Amino acid sequence: MLKKLLAIMRNRLNRFEQFTVDVIYGRRSGWSAAAYSLFLQFNSFLYSGIVQARVWLYKKRILHDQPLGCLVVVVGNLTVGGTGKTPVVEKFARSLTERGRRVAILSRGYKSKSEPLLKQWWRRLSHGGEPPPPKVVSDGREVLLDSELAGDEPYMLARNLPGVLVIVDKNRVKSGSYAIKKYGVDTLILDDGYQYLPLKGRLNLLLIDKTNPFGNEKLLPRGILREPIKHLKRASYVLLTKSDGHPDGELEELIRHHNREAEIIECSHRPSHLQEVDGERRMELDVLQGCRVGAFSGIAAPESFEGFLRDLGASVFLTKRFLDHHRFTREELAEIFRQAAEASLDFLITTEKDAVRIPADVRSEVPLFYLRLEIEILDGGHDFEEAVSRICFPELSRA
Repeated sequence: MLKKLLAIMRNRLNRFEQFTVDVIYGRRSGWSAAAYSLFLQFNSFLYSGIVQARVWLYKKRILHDQPLGCLVVVVGNLTVGGTGKTPVVEKFARSLTERGRRVAILSRGYKSKSEPLLKQWWRRLSHGGEPPPPKVVSDGREVLLDSELAGDEPYMLARNLPGVLVIVDKNRVKSGSYAIKKYGVDTLILDDGYQYLPLKGRLNLLLIDKTNPFGNEKLLPRGILREPIKHLKRASYVLLTKSDGHPDGELEELIRHHNREAEIIECSHRPSHLQEVDGERRMELDVLQGCRVGAFSGIAAPESFEGFLRDLGASVFLTKRFLDHHRFTREELAEIFRQAAEASLDFLITTEKDAVRIPADVRSEVPLFYLRLEIEILDGGHDFEEAVSRICFPELSRA
């Protein structure tokens, strides 16, 4: 009975979240959507005031950042979700490591599972009230936590980046200090750190989704902006992601209006290959040509993922979309797998971020793969490695 009640509550919460997303993106009409839109707009005004006051307090040094004495690279965005940040963080971390840097990625671990309350109390009692140490997802040698405890992106980064530390804590000053003292790192990458002002970056890399730069240009919760567009003036570099290579004069003019100095680098997320979920098989993308496939995902921009499959020649016969960071239930996966088998599909395909949330013991009759994406520089550098050199080692690039 309790299980059924929890399932009903979870379903209603998911529907409410989806309704909110639809109102933000203008997909709903009627009096209920209009009334809810006004409510969200009022809260946006309040949120905007808080955000701008906080930035002003740090700018005037009333609130102080805490330098840690090493290179800090901030990678973030002005909007919630969908800019393709994780592949950029991965590429930067790998390139810096190859150049001899000892790198730690600091993440807040969005939607990661917290330590049980009783365990938290016991730790505080047994350690004199000290807060728990940061969660080490990877110590550079092995992955220590799963996606549920670490969060989707930290786990994915840890799995793909041997030799790189991945640490999760909401307090990035604490986790950065921990990484330096315990592991001797000399470079910190703040994943999704543009709004984390207590730890100031020497370099601020701001990502903007070229296909949907700022949504409806309204702040949360009425829009997708975390802070006003004018705050892109803090960026050292602006990376235009999901670019098709064609210039967008209006967007570049808007960026230059607020930031005259930042270099603009255009990049694209390119499909690399198909990788079997919880398996070793890897297939080239041309296998999708003429295939009947199903696509399911829980990401901010599912249209982009599904568009990749169609561009690669696949016929997408089944699509299932969930909210960003949705943790699939076994019942949901079983239903997707059943529909794929009944439709006699050739493949079921998801995203890499979604693949880490699929239990290892869940099996599909239809071959299950994820689409691996990688970053390609289109303008602003011959390749990503050159961009990393110019950004993080300017003295070498001038030599």
